[in-house]
Amino acid sequence: MHIHILGICGTFMGGLAALAREAGHKVTGCDAGVYPPMSDQLRALGIDLIEGFGADQLALQPDVYVVGNVVSRAHLADGSAKFPLMEAILDAGVPYTSGPQWLAEHILQGRHVVAIAGTHGKTTTTAMTSWILEAAGLQPGFLVGGVPLNFGVSARLGQGRAFVIEADEYDTAFFDKRSKFVHYRPRTAVLNNLEFDHADIFDDLAAIERQFHHLVRTVPGKGPHGSGRVIVNGLEESLVRVLHMGCWSEVRSFGAAVSDFAAVGEAHDFDVLHQGQRVGHVRWNLTGQHNQLNALAAIAAADHLGVAPSVAAQALASFDNVKRRMENRGTVAGITVYDDFAHHPTAIRTTLDGLRRTLKAGERILAVFEPRSNTMKLGTMKAQLPWSLESADLSFCHSAGLGWDAAQALAPMGDKAQVFDQLDALVNAVTRAARAGDHIVCMSNGGFGGVHAKLLQALQQK
Repeated sequence: MHIHILGICGTFMGGLAALAREAGHKVTGCDAGVYPPMSDQLRALGIDLIEGFGADQLALQPDVYVVGNVVSRAHLADGSAKFPLMEAILDAGVPYTSGPQWLAEHILQGRHVVAIAGTHGKTTTTAMTSWILEAAGLQPGFLVGGVPLNFGVSARLGQGRAFVIEADEYDTAFFDKRSKFVHYRPRTAVLNNLEFDHADIFDDLAAIERQFHHLVRTVPGKGPHGSGRVIVNGLEESLVRVLHMGCWSEVRSFGAAVSDFAAVGEAHDFDVLHQGQRVGHVRWNLTGQHNQLNALAAIAAADHLGVAPSVAAQALASFDNVKRRMENRGTVAGITVYDDFAHHPTAIRTTLDGLRRTLKAGERILAVFEPRSNTMKLGTMKAQLPWSLESADLSFCHSAGLGWDAAQALAPMGDKAQVFDQLDALVNAVTRAARAGDHIVCMSNGGFGGVHAKLLQALQQK
């Protein structure tokens, strides 16, 4: 089969392309501004990439066009289509489908799918679960919205029956507004946490809770092929409401002291309890309670596939995290620069809190961030920013492209926060403020204009 992927350089669609290629399909694709790291990974797999969404790509005549959710029916100011290839596909009446639908029909069919859902921690927990299953000898397939350092690739088919997938609640495509995860039909579903996000497509938290319940509806009950299982964070009221809408599967909880899976100790060094009994210990380099909860979710998911919690805990001791999750990008003159994907206020707070708990007296946190996600650009959560940055000693916000006043939103922080609409000015300010022992945490769900390299270079020159 020849598939042509529209929007191939996104982490999900790029992972899908890698899986399709490994499965023996011919894969080509296009995107606007074909960009690394996914473009490099795809070219290394022998996948031809085309710049832009020109209608001339109709001449490729693939068996099916796989359409990413970056594609829309939008028009430019001059009245022309923003995605002329999509208009040509519709006009010609040739086959097209969404990424999640193609994945469900051609990759996930017949597998024991482990779907990791949640507002935060999906990528990390998917990587953790995959690594636990790998360490236990189960050779899982996986699709992660990032690059797990233990594997070096974002996706693979795997030799075993298990397939672990990052299960996103964002919509599927312009022609299918259901959440991506309703296509995956998991036997194990992890509901890691749930709060309001994606203000560009969801009106309120209740709307997201309904989508999570659609996922719960697809998990099997007890049958000849084994029970389906829903694994739920016992600390989240929103998830309690989701399960109260109806649940037909075995349920296991994690996080709370009375949960099936709980932790005792600091986030970087803790005992794992299963139904009140100590069954393992995790000592690793990760920080923050959010990662401790991610670990419990992964241990509970692996337990459903027959991996003992003691084995899972031992595997996590060698878990190397995911690129762009508190990734150390370099140290200059005792000043360390990190790259992190945090972009939602809760994720920003938990990331900084986790780092704060590991620092010695006198060491400072300099938070450098841009409100880049669609939700943050809308200003829906701007009032939460001062709360999210409480653990930082100084905060530097890149405000370019916002439709709201970042300086006003951060005013309650006084002189602890500065706002810049030019990246170079921000880099200069951070460089002037930094001193030995500081930890500079750069947070964005995008490339952030290469701010990490710019900071390291400026610090070197200083």
